[in-house]
Amino acid sequence: MRSKSRVPRCCGSTPSGAGALRSRLSEASGGGLATSVLLKYVHIYTLRPYSKMEETGREAVATAVQRVAGMLQRPDQLDKVEQYRRREARKKASVEARLKAAIQSQLDGVRTGLSQLHNALNDVKDIQRSLVDVNQDWRQSINTIENLKDVKDAVVQHSQLAAAVENLKNIFSVPEIVQETQDLIDQGQLLQAHRKLMDLECSRDDLMYEQYRMDSKNTRDMNLIDNYFGDMQKLSEELAKQLWMVIQRALVTVRRDPTLLVSVVRIIEREEKIDRRMLDRKKQTGFIPPGRPKKWKEKMFSVLDRTVTTRIEGTQADTRESEKMWLVRHLEIVRKYVLDDLLVAKNLLDQCFPPHYEIFKKLLSMYHQALSVRMQDLASEDLEANEIVSLLTWVLNTYKSVEMMGNPELAPEVDVNTLQPLLSQEVVDELLSTYMSTLTMFEQNLQVATQISEDLKIKVLHLCLQQMSSFLSRYKEEAHSYKEEHLRNRQYHPCYVQYMVAIINNCQTFKESIISLKRKYLTPMMEEIMASSHACIDAVLDDVAKEGCTSLLEEVFMDLEPHLSELMTRKWLAGSNAVDTICVTVEDYFNDFARIKKPYKKKMTIECHRRVVVEYIKAIMSKRITFKNAEERREGAERMNREAEQFRFLFKKLTAGSGEDTEGLCDVIEAIAEVFKLTDPSLLYLEVSTLVSKHPDIRDDHIVALLTTRGDASREMKQTIIETLDKGSSQPNPNYVPIFKEITVPTLTVPKLLK
Repeated sequence: MRSKSRVPRCCGSTPSGAGALRSRLSEASGGGLATSVLLKYVHIYTLRPYSKMEETGREAVATAVQRVAGMLQRPDQLDKVEQYRRREARKKASVEARLKAAIQSQLDGVRTGLSQLHNALNDVKDIQRSLVDVNQDWRQSINTIENLKDVKDAVVQHSQLAAAVENLKNIFSVPEIVQETQDLIDQGQLLQAHRKLMDLECSRDDLMYEQYRMDSKNTRDMNLIDNYFGDMQKLSEELAKQLWMVIQRALVTVRRDPTLLVSVVRIIEREEKIDRRMLDRKKQTGFIPPGRPKKWKEKMFSVLDRTVTTRIEGTQADTRESEKMWLVRHLEIVRKYVLDDLLVAKNLLDQCFPPHYEIFKKLLSMYHQALSVRMQDLASEDLEANEIVSLLTWVLNTYKSVEMMGNPELAPEVDVNTLQPLLSQEVVDELLSTYMSTLTMFEQNLQVATQISEDLKIKVLHLCLQQMSSFLSRYKEEAHSYKEEHLRNRQYHPCYVQYMVAIINNCQTFKESIISLKRKYLTPMMEEIMASSHACIDAVLDDVAKEGCTSLLEEVFMDLEPHLSELMTRKWLAGSNAVDTICVTVEDYFNDFARIKKPYKKKMTIECHRRVVVEYIKAIMSKRITFKNAEERREGAERMNREAEQFRFLFKKLTAGSGEDTEGLCDVIEAIAEVFKLTDPSLLYLEVSTLVSKHPDIRDDHIVALLTTRGDASREMKQTIIETLDKGSSQPNPNYVPIFKEITVPTLTVPKLLK
């Protein structure tokens, strides 16, 4: 088909490719003799008919013609034709040499391949002949193998006798080895005892296995061997008791003698390997020694599980009859024990067990399950309202908090998000329902009274308010006693802050409940009549809440005391981080105070800000440091400004959204810093007078303390400034809140200081 399609070209029209070629040659050369000759040659060549090979040759000639056209574009290049011809001849010779080398390489490869195929064919034929010979030999030897049955039986008997001879020494020395093993167990040398026990078991198992192979139905001889080694089973049980005693005290042993615990784990691992080996042999032969598999690893985890359960159940030291806070104490002991145990398991116990035991993961699961069972038991008891609150708070909040499972030291092995609830939602709902039923008693009585008569409703409400007043008086006494008991020993009540927050919130809840009841069941006229009793209850609630807020702030400042004592000292000037610690401590406490309801939380924040500033000014007035030169005064003033800004930022953050502007409290620190920062002593009067005008409650002893701390004011200057200020009169700001009047200066009287 291809040759037929090309016939018209050779007979008439010129191929389009040749025309294009002639066109490119004409454009490249711009005409000329050489180009004319080349074009004529191309025209003649393209008019010839061609086959596949000729087509390839034509393309090569066309390429060559194009190259020659590129070389001979000018008449003067005709002189270099011979030079071009020699160069092209060299290139052609090089290409032909490479082509011959490639073809020769291909031929060598084909020759080698044919040789290898020939050898392989010969090898296959040899193997085939050998297989035929082997097949013939095998068919001829079948009868011979059947005739060797007696030899086979003799070999089996010989192996049995050899095993008997091998174990003969151990067989005769069994009583002696049993006694030695017992002594080692008594001495606590468990690894050596287990080694001897393994030797005894190996001797017994080999004998019984050989007997089983000879006659598996001969139970008499099997029992005879088992009875002879009967004391060995007692040794195994005695050793197991020792192992379980160590496992029961694993969390204690790992701290005192971890080597003993590791020895126990090694023994259990040995027994697990023997169990696996015996089970594999059972699959092959059907024989397994008595007492196998021992499953000591499984028993070990069972012992640990029982130990964890016992530890959780044994933490209840009190009952409701002996201690009102029995449940709180019980839950706190559980929290402490579980956290301590898990930390020991993670940091120490995990290193004594092989990784595939996953000992910490399994212990965590055991503790979680034991706690869940214990919480279920507690929930099923007849709990009082406060006990229900304590239980639900512990289960829903404390368990997953940083105080327990959320402790950073347990991460990342413990993820609180993956822990299942200790109590089901049904149990939680039931407890909440029980608790809520105790809160609706007053309203139930009022509802009943309302159905009878209006007069009875008023009497019942009045009686309820009287009972509430009586209860709140006792509530106030108990809250005060609780605070005093805590102050005697701050370690005794670890949940003190949480309880005080609850007491404060209860006061606000009581107030809201009373208002709700009065609005619901009293007319405005009756509400005015009972206003006095309501005011009395409100006063008691405010007193309780105020004392609670004060006690919480006292808790804060007891922790701040050592850091406040560092202020305005040489250590402070050198770069103490006391204010950083103060800010962090206050913020941490107020994170705990976040649940306090708004009226009281707002007051606490303002009071805390005020007390921090007051304590800072007290430190300035205590004259712990006297600046030696202008450089120290400048450094001290700059540090005071930075710390005032820290306090301003902290309390702005704590009062965000409350609408309170507390930034002015820190202005007094910056004003005092300006007194210290002043470089010209002659201008001290103006700076001090500015301070006094802003804070009219500042006293003479305060001014003397400031000038003494500054370090460069003479006695005459101090006296002049004070006398001048005493003569001046200032108009106090009606909105000014005194701050210096509660600051005392620990010093002698002013006249004596000025002498």
